[in-house]
Amino acid sequence: MKQILSRLFNHEELTTEEAKNLLLNITEGRYNDTQIASLITVFQMRGIKVDELIGFREALLTTRVPVDLDAYRPIDIVGTGGDGKNTFNISTCACFVVAGAGYHVAKHGNYGATSVSGASNVMEQHGVKFTNEQDRLTRSMEACGMVYMHAPLFNPALKSVAPVRKALQIRTIFNLLGPLVNPCKPAYQLLGVADLPQMRLYTNVFQRLGIGFAVVNNLDGYDEISLTDQFKVMTGRYETIYSPKELGFSLARQEELFGGSTPEEAARIFDHVLENRATRAQTDCVLINASFAIQAMEAEKPIEECVAIARESLESGRALGTFKKFVSINN
Repeated sequence: MKQILSRLFNHEELTTEEAKNLLLNITEGRYNDTQIASLITVFQMRGIKVDELIGFREALLTTRVPVDLDAYRPIDIVGTGGDGKNTFNISTCACFVVAGAGYHVAKHGNYGATSVSGASNVMEQHGVKFTNEQDRLTRSMEACGMVYMHAPLFNPALKSVAPVRKALQIRTIFNLLGPLVNPCKPAYQLLGVADLPQMRLYTNVFQRLGIGFAVVNNLDGYDEISLTDQFKVMTGRYETIYSPKELGFSLARQEELFGGSTPEEAARIFDHVLENRATRAQTDCVLINASFAIQAMEAEKPIEECVAIARESLESGRALGTFKKFVSINN
């Protein structure tokens, strides 16, 4: 570690293999907390490079509890978190809209860290029991096109850095890794990020990994498409800034997307969206994120057609039916 820190202090970069071995050594307890904290600090100050992030990802996937869902070629819809906006569970809601439209979704998530309700919170509010058992996950995918994977059950290696992360109380390279270590290694991903440098970083990573993707950012700092301002979308084929109006949506106000003060309040908003009785701003926000997720899988479809597919899933009740079936299977 002394040699690695010296190199990093001199602004050198690690290769993918070096980064992978470094993180494997960390998970095996070979370094003390002070060394790990120093390493984290270096990356916070100079930023992580594509090769390094891919190497860290490979290390965590090596130590994961594996899940084989390759036959379904699923998509994950996730945000990096940390935008400080405390929105309701937009990505999780979008997952059921996409699954209701007939696609396969493998959502990887956790409890809320910077918001009242993360994906795991809203799942628990509905009595969902988390599992890492292959048979149960396959059964859920077969029955309703949707599985949920609670991150701590699949990434035990992260326990080794938990004390340092808790002590530092800042976002670190491990927050960047969260969206990249879905244990089933999905074929597609819609990823929301809170700033443009992260957008470029993840786009380069996804291109290297060969994943079908869309990375989105609302230009006023949301880690999803919030429709509160213009938003940017980057895929393997294009890079565009949209305004809500040009896709047929109204401009939303930030307070309209507030996720409530308790997990119970957030769960009520979630239910209202799927029941098609939420506010227009709440519904539109879910629909637009679901639409770009669909386009990530159906690259040849214009976004307007993807919006129509998402809207039909919600308004027909198929999104709600998918959610109800999912809950009944996973209770």
